Amino acid sequence: MKVINLHKTINLTELLVLLQQKLNPLFHGQKQSGINFTIEKRGNAIEISQPELYEGVLFRLEPDGVHLNITRSEHYVDDVNSITVESILNILFEEISGEQGVSLTLEG
Repeated sequence: MKVINLHKTINLTELLVLLQQKLNPLFHGQKQSGINFTIEKRGNAIEISQPELYEGVLFRLEPDGVHLNITRSEHYVDDVNSITVESILNILFEEISGEQGVSLTLEG
């Protein structure tokens, strides 16, 4: 799990809307691919999956105040699509945090 600090309280709905609006278009732009990811709210978390290609959830994002807990499926760590999604998520997290930027709190 990786924990990042966005330096502002994270609104789950705001994060969900941002991901639903931007993740797939940015992915298509980077990969020139028709793959679409499912982005859903599950309880107090957002899950990103692609059931046609991957079993289970690729990423689970769980806000905790100014921290965002990110769990990445251990089965697809080296998968190029998963790596691309993670790169896009990092860009979007920077967008959410604004001028404060993002800092890594824990990775393991």
